Amino acid sequence: MDFGKLVVRLVVGGFFMGHGLQKLRGAFGGPGLEGTEQMMTALSMHPAKLNARAAALSETVGGAGIVLGAGTPFASAALIGAMATAVRKVHLRNGPWNSGGGWEYNAVLMAVVAGLTNDGPGDLSFDALIGRKRWGLGWSLFAVLAGLAGSAAAIEAGRRLTPPEEAATGDEDPPVSTDDPAEGATAESADPSI
Repeated sequence: MDFGKLVVRLVVGGFFMGHGLQKLRGAFGGPGLEGTEQMMTALSMHPAKLNARAAALSETVGGAGIVLGAGTPFASAALIGAMATAVRKVHLRNGPWNSGGGWEYNAVLMAVVAGLTNDGPGDLSFDALIGRKRWGLGWSLFAVLAGLAGSAAAIEAGRRLTPPEEAATGDEDPPVSTDDPAEGATAESADPSI
């Protein structure tokens, strides 16, 4: 019955949905769209308003897709894109270990959704209803490559659309503060898991 896959989908997809709703609606103590826009500005992800909505929707809709086992390769691509962006803009400079603000957690999440795509969401899924209990390696590679390409495109657009006053400082990826969110949202204070 693929009970293990269902548990993984509910936990991983559910937490992704929660993080997306934190960004989108301010649910679960999250920053909402205004705080997420401030975070995107701090990360030079321009236009910040568009990137805030894209991040929030990628995590919310992608997480829902994983929970439901619906369109698994596309849900995975959205989530891989969000995590790849988080790695590049926030965590990469901190090394691999999560205890130091590194990228290990993001890498685990990307591996889980890529693996779910390859092996399929299981019997208890919408994909199974259309005969896709297993998507296979080709679709898993699609999810990884589409996610990475989407992330790279968003980061490059942010770099090109950086306002002149920010570009003059020459600081493409500004240091990320862990200040209190009430002092002004930054990437780690607004959502430490991005």
